[in-house]
Amino acid sequence: MSRATDTDTGSPEPHAADSHDLIRVHGARENNLKDVSIEIPKRRLTVFTGVSGSGKSSLVFDTIAAESQRLINETYSAFLQGFMPNLARPEVDVLDGLTTAITVDQQRMGSDPRSTVGTATDANAMLRILFSRLGTPHIGPPAAYSFNVASVSATGGFTVDRGAEKTKTEKVSFSRTGGMCTHCEGRGTVSDIDLTQLYDDSKSLSEDPFTIPTYTGDGWVVRVISESGFFDKGKPIREYTKKERHDFLYREPTKVKINGVNLTYEGLIPKLQKTFLSKDRESMQPHIRAFVDRAVTFAECPECDGTRLSELARSSKIGKVNIADACAMEIRDLAGWVRGLAEPSVTPLLTKLQHTLDSFVEIGLGYLSLDRASGTLSGGEAQRTKMIRHLGSSLTDVTYVFDEPTIGLHPHDIQRMNNLLLRLRDKGNTVLVVEHKPETIAIADHVVDLGPGAGTAGGTVCFEGTVEGLRASDGVTGRHLDDRATLKETVRKATGQLEIRGASANNLRDVDVDIPLGVLCVITGVAGSGKSSLVHGSIPAPEGVVSVDQTPIRGSRRSNPATYTGLLDPIRKAFAKANGVKPALFSANSEGACPTCNGAGVIYTDLAIMQSVATACEDCEGKRFSASVLEYHLGGRDISEVLAMPVTEAEEFFGSGEARTPAAHKILQRMTDVGLGYLTLGQPLTTLSGGERQRLKLAVHMADKGGVYVLDEPTTGLHLADVEQLLGLLDRLVDSGKSVIVIEHHQAVMAHADWIVDLGPGAGHDGGRVVFEGTPADLVAARSTLTGEHLAEYVGG
Repeated sequence: MSRATDTDTGSPEPHAADSHDLIRVHGARENNLKDVSIEIPKRRLTVFTGVSGSGKSSLVFDTIAAESQRLINETYSAFLQGFMPNLARPEVDVLDGLTTAITVDQQRMGSDPRSTVGTATDANAMLRILFSRLGTPHIGPPAAYSFNVASVSATGGFTVDRGAEKTKTEKVSFSRTGGMCTHCEGRGTVSDIDLTQLYDDSKSLSEDPFTIPTYTGDGWVVRVISESGFFDKGKPIREYTKKERHDFLYREPTKVKINGVNLTYEGLIPKLQKTFLSKDRESMQPHIRAFVDRAVTFAECPECDGTRLSELARSSKIGKVNIADACAMEIRDLAGWVRGLAEPSVTPLLTKLQHTLDSFVEIGLGYLSLDRASGTLSGGEAQRTKMIRHLGSSLTDVTYVFDEPTIGLHPHDIQRMNNLLLRLRDKGNTVLVVEHKPETIAIADHVVDLGPGAGTAGGTVCFEGTVEGLRASDGVTGRHLDDRATLKETVRKATGQLEIRGASANNLRDVDVDIPLGVLCVITGVAGSGKSSLVHGSIPAPEGVVSVDQTPIRGSRRSNPATYTGLLDPIRKAFAKANGVKPALFSANSEGACPTCNGAGVIYTDLAIMQSVATACEDCEGKRFSASVLEYHLGGRDISEVLAMPVTEAEEFFGSGEARTPAAHKILQRMTDVGLGYLTLGQPLTTLSGGERQRLKLAVHMADKGGVYVLDEPTTGLHLADVEQLLGLLDRLVDSGKSVIVIEHHQAVMAHADWIVDLGPGAGHDGGRVVFEGTPADLVAARSTLTGEHLAEYVGG
C-alpha cells in the first residue's frame, strides 16, 4: 500500500465547502415576525430567548425547521408527496445554509388507550421479539405478545378453475395468535356507564328525559328514539318491559322511517360508546368531558389485571419474568434485568434494547415503566421520551430543534439535560433551543433575544451574541437574567387544612400530609417523585376545587381567544340588542359568515402535491363576515373591528359608554390579569405560543367558582419577566380568600410560597414520601433535601 509523502507546506486556499458554516435568515415575516434577519452559527448551541409570544417559535419552528422539512419532502417523488402534508413555504425572503432539521416539541403524545411508553419508543417491539425467541413455553411469533393484535382463526374454501369446465374446491384455514386480552380489547380497563346520569327514568320520552349533551327534545337524535315505533312515548322509562328496556339501551342498528326519511335507530349504550367513549377525552368540549367524567367509570380489567395481555401471552416467561412483568418494571430495573441476560443468539437485539433502556435512565426517565399510558405523560416527559431515539445516533451535521427541553424538570435534573444538549452539539450538530431557564441559557454558544414585547409589540431581534453580552444588554431578558426572588419576611397563616391520609396512588407510600388552606402552598420534588399523584390522585375533589392542568388547548384556525373564553357570546348579544337582530349574525361560523369564504377569511386553492395557496377573500377582505353584517355597529365599531382589537383596548371599549357590556368586561379583565392584554380577540389559537395558551386557559378557569385552585406547573412557557406577573396573580387569588396549591419546579415560585411540601427523595420507587413540610425559609435553612439545596443556592442562602 503506497502513501503520499510530499506535503504542501504553503497555506492552502480554504475549501469552498468550508464556507457554509452559517444558517442565514433574511426577511422572516411568519406570524408576528417583523422582517427578521439573523445569522446562526452551525455546529453550535444557539438559545432563543424572549418573553412569551415574542416570536421565538415563529422563527425557529415555523420558519427554519418548517422550510427544512418542506425542502426534504420535495426530494421525494410526486407519488409519495401525495401522501405527505402539503407544507407552505414560510413567509421569508432568503433561507440559506439549512441542514436536515429534527424537531422535538412539547406536544403531548397520542392519548390512544393502547399507546404506551413502550410502543412509542420501539422498546415494546424489541421485548416482543426477545420473548418470542427466549420465552418458554414458546407460544408464537412476536405478535403473540402484542396487546394490539387479537387472536384470529378462520376456515373456508375457494374454487379453483382449471379450464375445460374443470373446477376443484380447496379448503383453507387461517389462524393468527395475538396477545390482546379479549375482555378489555387491549385497553387494560373496562368502562361502566351509570344509567342514572343518562336520563330521568320517571319521565317518558315525550317529557324530554335525557340529561346527555346534544340530546334535546326537538333534536333529531331524540326524535329517532321517540318516533322509532319501538316505545310508547307517554310511558315512563322505569315502566318499560324487559324487551322495551333492551331495545332502548342495547338494540342493534335498525333501519326506521320517520316522516318519510330513512334513518337508523340504535340502542342508547352502543350509540354513546361510538359518539363519546371512542373519542380522546382531551379533545372533547368541556361540557362533553364533564358529562363523560360524570357518567362513565373506568375500572381495571378483571381478566388481565390491567396488563392488556391474554393469559397465553402471560404464560410465556424468561426465567420467572413474563412480558407483562417486564413492562411493569421501572425502566432502570428493567435495564438491569436485560443486562443479566446472556444469550449469544440474540446479542444484537439485547445490545439495541439495552441502549434504548439506558437512554431512558440517562435522560432522567428511569422511573417510568414501559406500560405507562403515553397520554398520561406530562409535556416535559413526552418531549424527553421523543429524544430517546436521537441519543447515540450516528448522524452528524443535523439541526436539532428543541422547545423548552427543561419543562417539568427539577433544578437537580436541568444539568443532566444541559449535558445531553452539549453532547449533541459536540458530535458536530447544530442545536437550536427555545428556552427561558437561566441555567440553560448559560451554556449557549450564541444567543438570539426576540422582543421587546409580545404579539404585535415583539417580532424583532433585540440582541445577538454571547451570554455575557446578553447579560450586559438593556433588553428585558438581559435585565431579568440574574433576577433572584427573595424569601418573604412574613408568610400568611393557614385558615384551615386539607387532610390527606394513606395516599398510595402510583408510587406514593401511604402518605399522610396536611395541605394548609388560605395560603400559597407549593408542592415540590424531582420529576417522578409523586407530586401529581399526591395532588391530582389524592386530594378529594368536591365542589369548589378548580384544577388547571397541563392539558394543551386544542383549536382550529377558526378558534380564537374570543371563542375559547366565551367572550364572543356576550359580544354577539350586545350587537344583536343594539341593532334588533339575531345574535347568530355576528358569528363567522354561523349565519354571519361571508358566503364566499364561509367565514374563513381566506380562500384555499388545492394544488395537489404542491403547497396549497391561501389568498385573502376578495369579497370580505379577510374580515370573515358578510357585507350586510358589517353594516351593524356597536359603539361606532362593527364586529370585525371589535375582533381586531387588542384585549386592553377591548376592556376599555366594553367597560363604559354605549358599548358597556359587564359580562364581556369581566372576561377581558381576567385576560389582562394573566398578562394577555396584547392579544387581539380574533387571533387564531393556532398562532399562540405555549405560554400564551397556558395563561389563556388560566384566565378561563379563574371564572370557575371555587375556594381551592390547583395549578400544575403554571410557569410553563413563561419568560422570567412573566413569572413576576404570575406571582402577582397568585397573590391576588390568595388575598381574595382563595387557597392556591401549585405543583412547581421554578425556584421563584418556591421562594414566594407560604408553605412547601417537598416529595422525594428520588423518583419512582425511590420517591413517594414527604421529605419536608414547612416554610421556604425553613427549607433553605435545613438544606436537607435536593430542593432545599437548590433553593438555598438560588436565593443566595
